[in-house]
Amino acid sequence: MPDSTVTVVGNLTRDPEIRYTTGGAAKASFGMAVSRRWQNRQSQEWEEQTSFFNVVCWREMAENVSESLGKGSRVVVTGRLEQRSWETENGEKRSVVEIVADEVGPSLRWATAAVTRNERRGGGGGTKPAAAENNYADYGEEPF
Repeated sequence: MPDSTVTVVGNLTRDPEIRYTTGGAAKASFGMAVSRRWQNRQSQEWEEQTSFFNVVCWREMAENVSESLGKGSRVVVTGRLEQRSWETENGEKRSVVEIVADEVGPSLRWATAAVTRNERRGGGGGTKPAAAENNYADYGEEPF
């Protein structure tokens, strides 16, 4: 069954928090508020609803996000929904649905951004095997 892919646009509610696994993989997480605004056809009043999401980024993207974004930054996030469950020390069962990001970028609707390309940090970290990473001939173009 395919992943549930979502794209959301909103503002960071807190600075990204970066941590490293015991294997050395970077993991950044941040909160995001996504607001929807519409005009009530009966009352002609504007109404707004805000949803809050937790977003998780891994490896190089995690490091780039933690270096580039802060609370209040407006971003576009594309990723998959993933549910995580655990049990507290008191034996209570908890679960949360998070967005595991495939892409994170600044929203340019009301801002500008300067993009700086990083050197490859090795290992790829993506879903493609390392041998396929530099095979751009398949797409007829060079990477930017």
